[in-house]
Amino acid sequence: MNEGIRLLDPTAETSPARRERRPPPPSLDGLTMGLLDIGKARGSTFLDRIESHFSDRGITVKRYAKPTNARTAPVDLAQTIAEEVDVVVDALSD
Repeated sequence: MNEGIRLLDPTAETSPARRERRPPPPSLDGLTMGLLDIGKARGSTFLDRIESHFSDRGITVKRYAKPTNARTAPVDLAQTIAEEVDVVVDALSD
């Protein structure tokens, strides 16, 4: 029986809050893209390539990094990202 796609919250919450998935923007034109390096091995290499592709398309890119991969992003970093960019890519790499 196919129940469709189920998205899970990757944090360590024991009772994660249910969040509606926001629809993707129809286009990235005119938006600012945030790239978040979570501190995993080679994550910055992945983000370098992503940044190059977006920049080549004329999309504004801002880079961010968590202070450690062992914890969630600090609230002030998450707030800054939310205020400064329209969409975000997290770098997960191992």
